Amino acid sequence: MSVTQVVLLLLIGYVVFTIDKKKKSLPIPVVLLVIGIGLSFVPYFSTVEVTEKMIYEIFLPGILFVSAYKYSAKAIKRHGAVLATLSTLGLMATALLLGLLTYMIGGWFGSISFLGAMVIASILTPTDPVSAVSVLEEAADEQIAEVVDGESMINDGTSIVLFTVLSGMYLSENSFQLTGFIGEFLYVSLGGVAVGIAFGWLCSKAVHITHHRDYQVMLSIIIAYGVFQTAEHIGFSGVLGTVAAGIMLSYEFEHMNREEHYREALSGFWNVVEPSLLALVFLLIGITATPYLTSANWSMAIIIFVASIVIRYLIVTSVLAIFHNHRSLDKNRQAFLVSWAGIRGTMSVFLILSLHAKSPDGSEELLSISFSVVVLSLIIQSLGVYPLSRKLEN
Repeated sequence: MSVTQVVLLLLIGYVVFTIDKKKKSLPIPVVLLVIGIGLSFVPYFSTVEVTEKMIYEIFLPGILFVSAYKYSAKAIKRHGAVLATLSTLGLMATALLLGLLTYMIGGWFGSISFLGAMVIASILTPTDPVSAVSVLEEAADEQIAEVVDGESMINDGTSIVLFTVLSGMYLSENSFQLTGFIGEFLYVSLGGVAVGIAFGWLCSKAVHITHHRDYQVMLSIIIAYGVFQTAEHIGFSGVLGTVAAGIMLSYEFEHMNREEHYREALSGFWNVVEPSLLALVFLLIGITATPYLTSANWSMAIIIFVASIVIRYLIVTSVLAIFHNHRSLDKNRQAFLVSWAGIRGTMSVFLILSLHAKSPDGSEELLSISFSVVVLSLIIQSLGVYPLSRKLEN
């Protein structure tokens, strides 16, 4: 991808953000996605190549860090048990149920193996509520937005472990070993969190070395991308490392006398970087997804999309029933809102591109189905967040 193409995509993003910023009924990611699909038919942009490395190492760390350092540490304390359960046991249960259903549905339209169905399910389990959280904060209970946002940050990391194991089994036809999976899951996840907490704590202390805002911003960039690369180099989860570092930084800020000073310094930079990254990501998703959408089995994709929402609703309802002390989150209508806001997005696209890189010719059906469901989720669920939140909360 050339510098000129990047600049033009940023210009398109600027125009969309400027025009559409206050229109909740038509979320910006949806507009960018549709424009990206249109750009795929423009010869100049047909040469744009998006790799899993680009999504994973350039876009994700920045996007995750912004969400994490803005996320209140008090929200972790309020919803910690719910977030941990939804992002681990809930995620695995969702993947298992969705995989079984996809395998059954696959028999109606063709022949998808059980492992292939499980890979599709693992791709569709991570959530990316970029277009949902801001709307939920205004139109619904703020605690619902906290649960949706917190879960998405954590399950991004756990979903990678699940996908890595299942895709490895699918491509190499190895048998599943529960003990090996649990051991790898704990090692990668807990290791990433530990590295992130250590980095976040050290950098929160280093921020006192200088009161110059520019240098504090430089330090935040080091945190966002440095912890990611460090954790990945060791063999831990870079995603969970970045999230843990951001939340740790937020926690330290909340215990500082000059919290507003530090947050204002970071926000002045990251509030520009975040929409820039998001504009590029969703435009690139549209450009990349188009070839797969034209060959997709849409009947199957629609059934899987509907099933994914139903299954997520059942899981969320069950988890909230267990932690019934969440008085503002124990109603079925609010559980449905949490479920609906679990939109598939950036992380799912990374997993799709990862599968394509590992098996460029042997996974076309899985790739087209997964991309189709992701696009349906981005468009339908994003458009439905605002009217649903208003209706269910009234």
